[in-house]
Amino acid sequence: MKAFEVLFWISLFIVFYTYIGYGILLYILVKIKECFRKPAPRPMPADDALPPLTLFIAAYNEEDVVDEKMRNCLELDYPADKLRILWVTDGSNDHTNERLSHWPQAIVLHQPQRQGKTAALNRGIHFVETPLVVFTDANTHLNREALREIVHAFTDPKVGCVAGEKRIAVQSKDNAASGGEGLYWKYESTLKALDARLYSAVGAAGELFAVRRELFEEMQTDTLLDDFILSLRIVMQGHTIAYCANAYAVESGSADMREEEKRKVRIAAGGLQSIWRLRPLLNPFRYGTFCFQYISHRVLRWSLTPILLFLLLPLNTILIFTTSTPLLYAIIWLLQALFYLMGSWGYYLSMKHIKNKILFIPYYFLFMNVNVIRGFNYLHKRTGNASGAWEKARRV
Repeated sequence: MKAFEVLFWISLFIVFYTYIGYGILLYILVKIKECFRKPAPRPMPADDALPPLTLFIAAYNEEDVVDEKMRNCLELDYPADKLRILWVTDGSNDHTNERLSHWPQAIVLHQPQRQGKTAALNRGIHFVETPLVVFTDANTHLNREALREIVHAFTDPKVGCVAGEKRIAVQSKDNAASGGEGLYWKYESTLKALDARLYSAVGAAGELFAVRRELFEEMQTDTLLDDFILSLRIVMQGHTIAYCANAYAVESGSADMREEEKRKVRIAAGGLQSIWRLRPLLNPFRYGTFCFQYISHRVLRWSLTPILLFLLLPLNTILIFTTSTPLLYAIIWLLQALFYLMGSWGYYLSMKHIKNKILFIPYYFLFMNVNVIRGFNYLHKRTGNASGAWEKARRV
């Protein structure tokens, strides 16, 4: 039974480290680093020094948001003669292209076949002639200063990718899904900012990120997390990912928990796929600090930790009856049981559309980890599917 005890404590440590410990350690490491070397401030480029750039929007059946997105693009604080707005609408069979035809500033690429977002990115990049390309989603709203802030981050020659901040617009009428997604992204944004201050952010969100055109590498068309794969391949080329909180994209949360579940399962499957395809990054002798960040922030979350989380309770139950310190394990068991009970109650309230932040935290935490495990099955079912097309989640 000693083996069960060792496994229990190792599992508990890994779960704690993945979700809490890494953030604490990261904060300490950043403070130590900045005690010895603070980043030198870089001036914001003047208008005549701003490089031309392309706003790249891959869209599938987005007729409801096209006009709003174009208005947002044209309101951005960037010289109009240096901004190209490129839409790739492959497979769209609604009125997306018709609506875009009313905007002379939009460059539209369209083919009737739907091959998925990754294929659209691979095809569209050949039409990008600017040194910088900014990727954004059709259903997001960018802040006015976003492009200038992104260009500012690129004044560091080591930076090959800039990750903008993703924000969820949560209103009082919104449901549990959007509330949980908003809370999750606030936590993620904090970790990303600390990661970037230590060495490099670990990935970028597709709602808003930018890359140097010459660093773009085409991806396999069945790629599920194109933004993550693309940004981390830039790290593999020897560059870093900067995090720019002053450039942000705002979007609505998922319409309900069923729609959020679709997202989480797909992201989990994409995470597992990414771990395999980015396996050179697991070499600490080559990637050093970034390898540590990558494993701590992403790999554990998408692989080992969810399994260990759900092993804790049965292991704990066994140890109550087989060790010389049953009281200790009984207390830990009760704490776990309370956490699961709170999560179950949070689930019940969410089904009744009743908000309770205290109960929702354990519910959303368990919800995320269950869907990571379900992601294994999702990825297995997609084996052999050469298309990266997937059903998007409905938004509020």
